[in-house]
Amino acid sequence: MRSPPTATPLAPADNPQVGDLLREWRRLRGRSQLDLALDTGVSARHLSFVETGRSQPSRRLLLALADQLDVPLRERNALLLAAGYAPAYTETGLDSAQTRAISDALERLLAGHEPYPALVLDRCGDVVRTNNAIAPLLVDVDAAILAQPINVYRLSLHPDGLAPRIRNRDDWTAHLGHRLTRLARLTGDPRLVDLVAEIRGYPGVAAALDRPYEVSSRELLLTLKLAHPAGELHLHSTVTSFGSPNDVTLAELAVESFFPADQQTRQILHRLTPTG
Repeated sequence: MRSPPTATPLAPADNPQVGDLLREWRRLRGRSQLDLALDTGVSARHLSFVETGRSQPSRRLLLALADQLDVPLRERNALLLAAGYAPAYTETGLDSAQTRAISDALERLLAGHEPYPALVLDRCGDVVRTNNAIAPLLVDVDAAILAQPINVYRLSLHPDGLAPRIRNRDDWTAHLGHRLTRLARLTGDPRLVDLVAEIRGYPGVAAALDRPYEVSSRELLLTLKLAHPAGELHLHSTVTSFGSPNDVTLAELAVESFFPADQQTRQILHRLTPTG
């Protein structure tokens, strides 16, 4: 395997207008024209003219507005293109020569975490890389769920995936579902919005997401409790990302690492994935 309101997508268009895109981002962030103009150092009148198409924004202004609105790099490029400017951020595949050092670093990070599971995800939750400790956890998962690209939300929440083996299914479903919903709201990505709609159609997911989300006070961290033929696994997870990326691909990558929450889990993982 190596190798708030519901979010609304920013509607794609053949020729999106930069003013319409800016207005949608401002709406998604709950910012007024005056508030955004003050923080960016322009007049509210000028910002209004930009949004209505009466004024052409400079490249510098667009990047400043995008920074204030916390627009992801992929969508910053879309803003620039809509205004007639070249993209500011590259999008480089992990298999390219330019990212070889970064790809090698990710491989070392994953291998160094064994025998504990770790994987690299893109923005939509598609699995980009895994270490050897992931495969032993996927017993009894339907082959269709494991078709490339594997999506971690589908894998975790689909009834043919890991969901039947998750002992604290309601808590883990709420955790993943709310994480995905927040990401869809942050990015406005139609693919993420569609994925939210998909997982809400799985048994029990909509009910878990519609209940008030309460973090248990009995645990320091939410624990994934996963049934396995070798014994029940209790796992904590961390999610890390690159600092200050200037590339779309790198900005959208995250490394999720799982750690044993008890001695039994530690021993089982060492047996499932021996290290040299």
